[in-house]
Amino acid sequence: MRLIQVEEMQAIDRQAIEQLGIPGVVLMENAGRASSEIFSREFGEYFPGPLLVVAGKGNNGGDGYVMARLLTDRGWQVQTLILGNESDIVGDAAVMLNILQQLEHPVTYVADVRRLRSRVAAVVPSIIIDALLGTGLKSEVRGLYAEAIEIINSAGVPVFSVDIPSGVDASTGRICGSAVQAALTVTFDHAKIGHGSHPGAACAGCVEVVDIGIPETGRAGLASDVALVGAEEAAGLLPERPQQGHKGRFGHLLVLAGSVGKTGAAALAGNAAVRSGCGLVTVAAPASLHDILEVKLTEAMTCPLADVDGLLSLQAQPQIAELLTGRQALVLGPGLGQSSDLVELLAWLVQNADCPLVIDADGLNLLAGQTALLKQHTGKPFILTPHPGEMSRLSGLSVAEIEADRYRVATDFAVEYGVVLLLKGARTVIAAPDGRVRINNSGNDGLASGGSGDVLAGLIGGLLAQGSDPFAAAVLAAWLHGRAAELVSAKQGTAGMAAADLLLQLPVARRELVEGA
Repeated sequence: MRLIQVEEMQAIDRQAIEQLGIPGVVLMENAGRASSEIFSREFGEYFPGPLLVVAGKGNNGGDGYVMARLLTDRGWQVQTLILGNESDIVGDAAVMLNILQQLEHPVTYVADVRRLRSRVAAVVPSIIIDALLGTGLKSEVRGLYAEAIEIINSAGVPVFSVDIPSGVDASTGRICGSAVQAALTVTFDHAKIGHGSHPGAACAGCVEVVDIGIPETGRAGLASDVALVGAEEAAGLLPERPQQGHKGRFGHLLVLAGSVGKTGAAALAGNAAVRSGCGLVTVAAPASLHDILEVKLTEAMTCPLADVDGLLSLQAQPQIAELLTGRQALVLGPGLGQSSDLVELLAWLVQNADCPLVIDADGLNLLAGQTALLKQHTGKPFILTPHPGEMSRLSGLSVAEIEADRYRVATDFAVEYGVVLLLKGARTVIAAPDGRVRINNSGNDGLASGGSGDVLAGLIGGLLAQGSDPFAAAVLAAWLHGRAAELVSAKQGTAGMAAADLLLQLPVARRELVEGA
């Protein structure tokens, strides 16, 4: 599903009104009418209410006035509460408010918190329609509007948000201080990035996109390239797999991983690469751990590398250089540990690797503090796969800052350093150096367990080895990884899901895409 910036939606609106001559009140009427249709369909069990429309002074409030009129006409018991004075409301919203008042609809204006609370308490609504702030919000929500959001959220009834939950930055998903928690959000013409990217996506509930009558013909092209990835989008990223292919045709991946106490990470990455469809996988690890790793790996090959006390040493560099010959991709980091030798090995690989490189886990921790190395690489973009804590170490931002604006943080880093950045978490964000962004829509909380990131790293590497472009490999792997978790949870739930449980479901998830299931 395509996601767009607010500025792009505003340009579409302007073009419709100024160039095509479609009156703004017509678009507002269409928006309110479409919203009312969906509201009546989805909340019919609550008919006839009472229903409270909490509206602001702008066009989002205007959409709410239209809904109040149309739902009243359908027999709902509707009251409208407007934050502000009647004189504050101008333009198209004023036109819709005037119609509402001509019909003697009950409208109450409130300008202080005490009156706001008393009016909401007097209605005792069974549902609330949030038409407060809309998609133009950029600054923090304060004062009466912040209080209104708190009252809406504490009412204990379902909330229907018009266009975007009030308080969400529609262009990034950032929460501007506080935000309405909606059960259902209806948005117009296109979904916005804030509907798809956390934390805003968690406020939107179910999202429906409706047509409000803006013609497709003659539209200016959209500048951004952002989408929420579902099965259809993921299926289009599958690498070719000819029936006459052999193991050499499907690529050879090298995984550098493992240290004392963390051979499981190396094994999970290697086994995930095998399950990705990769033809050959070699897991290279410290020599002192080699025998343990061989027990954990059957289909993947292993290679012992020079080490000191269970950590790779600089003496392994010539061996790694030889292993890279003929390999289509490299995964670096799962369970690798940290040492000064490893810092130097990482720097050497970043500067000299001529194949696609996935940097994960300890590889990211080794990279922290020397991210400038990434700008020295001129080949295909590397793929970095941080969780928020690792992203904090890479970027210098706090985890709170990252989680508050996941879309923007991932995009800015990818563009600045010329990498594909996969920011893990619910609604994983995958950003490319050219500004493309995909937000993953598969997965569940079962992935919040040790080792699931190692599986993802191996899966990405396996797809790279099969010839996938780095951005496509990261996007497809994120979807397959999440879908595998969904398949596991269908059998056993999410609590107690182990990373190894994902492995057998990866080929099943891929088969679903091939068959269009």
